[in-house]
Amino acid sequence: MELRDLIVTPILLIVIYSVAYFIRPRVTDSITRRYFFPALTVRIVGALALGFLYQFYYGGGDTFAYHTHGSRHLWEAFMDSPTQGVRYFFSGGEYGPGLWDISKKIWYWRDPNSFAVIRIAALFDLLTFSSYSGTAVLFATISFIGAWLLFLTFYRIFPGSYKLTAVATLFVPSVIFWGSGILKDTVTLAAVSVATFSIFEIMIRGKWSLGKVLLLTTALWVLYQIKIYILLCLLPAVMIWWFTQKLALIKPPLLRIMVGPFIIGLSLISGYAAVREVAKDNPKYNISRLAETARITAYDIRYGWGARDGEGSGYTLGELDGTWASMVKLAPQAINVSLFRPYLWEINNPLMLLAALEALGCLMLTLYLIVKVKTKVLNFIKRPEILFCAVFSVAFAFAVGISTYNFGTLSRYKIPLMPFFLLMLVLIYHHWKSERNVSAFDETE
Repeated sequence: MELRDLIVTPILLIVIYSVAYFIRPRVTDSITRRYFFPALTVRIVGALALGFLYQFYYGGGDTFAYHTHGSRHLWEAFMDSPTQGVRYFFSGGEYGPGLWDISKKIWYWRDPNSFAVIRIAALFDLLTFSSYSGTAVLFATISFIGAWLLFLTFYRIFPGSYKLTAVATLFVPSVIFWGSGILKDTVTLAAVSVATFSIFEIMIRGKWSLGKVLLLTTALWVLYQIKIYILLCLLPAVMIWWFTQKLALIKPPLLRIMVGPFIIGLSLISGYAAVREVAKDNPKYNISRLAETARITAYDIRYGWGARDGEGSGYTLGELDGTWASMVKLAPQAINVSLFRPYLWEINNPLMLLAALEALGCLMLTLYLIVKVKTKVLNFIKRPEILFCAVFSVAFAFAVGISTYNFGTLSRYKIPLMPFFLLMLVLIYHHWKSERNVSAFDETE
């Protein structure tokens, strides 16, 4: 904590809440208004709490690598010479004449994914005089914007379940904590939320505008630049959502049954083609390298740099040999570890306790829903918006579960799936309740 934090952050908070007060009537109605400021506040508190955790518990870490040992050096360079600052900013993490003085100070200079976050932090630093807490508050604001747009998306689809939708999108503890501070996860979580909102508006509702197209393009570009594997999980889910939405518009049941397999097959082929095209030039995430990348990443996190997330917080699902066969064999365990672990008996530190309690809550909600809805789960999950949430959350659970092998790291990496998995549960529950109410009404008639 520095003097600049004590000066800049209170002023910035006044500005943000003033702007939020002005904007709120334009993005809320009488129902959603009550959630606006609480959702913004918990994000800001989460961002500041994350900084305290890294400073006093970990004694450093990624968030300071992005800011104190990252964007601050770009900010200082810009203050000395705006021309040089712009040159460093657009250097792309490459070495070159006149770049050594700055590049040697920035820990993630040669990591393009991390350097993208440093660039975003550097832009915010221009507004906050490189105050860590001030920049963290701006990251939290970006996180809130994404979360609010995701909430509005599913509120518009199912306004009758607004309370549970608000919890799933705005108030999940791990998402608030790990998805609000100066981290990659904050930016990518906001991006996938904004992308979902834009896709719904443009592709599903058919209400496109230049602003929405720019929002979608920016969100997809951010995912591509920082964590392309999130984009690879999102694209098939989007294809399935769009095609099944078109299928649902076919009114004659017989015709829908006849063309259904064709449309589903087309959606799967389109999703695969999109993934292949997006990742074809990426040496780590193209289709032919994905299994080997998962193996290297899992063991590196388990036994290498990821071990610092806490002694005894590692896990293993079995042996990965760099083939798709070994990954598919471990898929059920990978999905389970992302959604429902660590178990209470696997706790080794205070942070794992919080993660275990949330995982237990997620497991209990899932089991409760299965017991209540029973075999009708399969009927409900076929609905386009529920299928989208299911495909994305389960695919992402598999991706991070199979490639992480450390509970501490997994707590951060899995946050993009949490709102969508919980939304899936909420929407299934909503349909179940609606069906029961209709049936009960019919019986009384």
